[in-house]
Amino acid sequence: MQVFQTESKIIITCNKRLSGYLQQEVEALGFKPTRVFQTGVELQGTITDCIPLNLNLRCASQVLYLIKSFKAEDPNELYKNVVEIEWEKLIDFSGYFSVSSTVNNEHILTPLFANVKVKDAIADRIKSVKGIRPNSGADANKTLVHLYWQDSDADIFLDTSGETLAKHSYRKIPGKAPMLEALAAATIMATKWDRKSTFINPMCGSGTLAIEAALLATDKCPGLFRMNYGFMHILGYDETVFFTERRKLKDKSKKETGFEIIATDLSADAVDIAEKNAKTAGVDHLITFSVCDFADTPIPQEPGIIMFNPEYGERLGVHTKLEATYKRMGDFMKKECLGYRGYVFTGNADLAKKVGLQAARKIEFYNGKLDCRLLEYELYSGTKREPREVV
Repeated sequence: MQVFQTESKIIITCNKRLSGYLQQEVEALGFKPTRVFQTGVELQGTITDCIPLNLNLRCASQVLYLIKSFKAEDPNELYKNVVEIEWEKLIDFSGYFSVSSTVNNEHILTPLFANVKVKDAIADRIKSVKGIRPNSGADANKTLVHLYWQDSDADIFLDTSGETLAKHSYRKIPGKAPMLEALAAATIMATKWDRKSTFINPMCGSGTLAIEAALLATDKCPGLFRMNYGFMHILGYDETVFFTERRKLKDKSKKETGFEIIATDLSADAVDIAEKNAKTAGVDHLITFSVCDFADTPIPQEPGIIMFNPEYGERLGVHTKLEATYKRMGDFMKKECLGYRGYVFTGNADLAKKVGLQAARKIEFYNGKLDCRLLEYELYSGTKREPREVV
């Protein structure tokens, strides 16, 4: 089973409302999606094609390569179809594998039961051919098999990613209520920022938005932060392909930018965490961090974008206190950020109204299960913006 050279269906999954941005990334890599849906993108390719996809994509979660599609009404039929696959040509009998699943079948009360049936089928098949039963468990850092089972339609995939791609591996200290890296990248892409002008992130928290902006500006891809993927544990893997792709990532990434990225937060602890995360990502020299109230954030004369990700009143903060904060954000952008485009990412529509500015766009996202909006404000005036006095 030459999966590294044989084309099959590839499903690249993502969180809800990120598929449009994922599509942009996939097409920029030269691939042509055959289908775009709410939580992913579909295309044709080999597992060799999955290698650059895993290394380059910022908005993706998993890159899945289809092994077999079949009909299965119940767990017994599932087992019979899975045991027929030549797993001995895909998984080392002395290795380790795990199974994940997305299941909606009347005979399955918990996906864990479906996982066990798939695990048994794989292990039984390999033992019948090699005489040894491979180890299996919950860890996703070796060979990972994914089952998608909807009613009687079942698909078996090799998960070429392993651990999720949505986490970009540089954030060792998450901080409070952190924004997932894939979501942060997508929201910045949604602003249509040119990646050549000022990027300001007050209330930076653990620094995810500022760091993702620096990574985008320098064309530094998440694949530079990881050395383990699911495809590495499939029989037939050639490590020279991986290292060649990784070298391409290094060669295209820039070390410097010609503009400012500024991140501030009132919490000294948050700024300390953000600086450490930025250092892990190798972009700490590109970001100016400061401890201050957001209204004291320095605003360079060269315009760009300013992006807030304030508390929503769901998990953190007090609602009445946040109303005043949102109003101050609007006043600050209106008075101090003329010429910029302002953005507020929030999961609270009532608080968003307190900004007091007319949103030019309202872009839909989810943050976990929270229905969120990225609000865009054009911060222009009829007169040329005067320089701020330096005290």
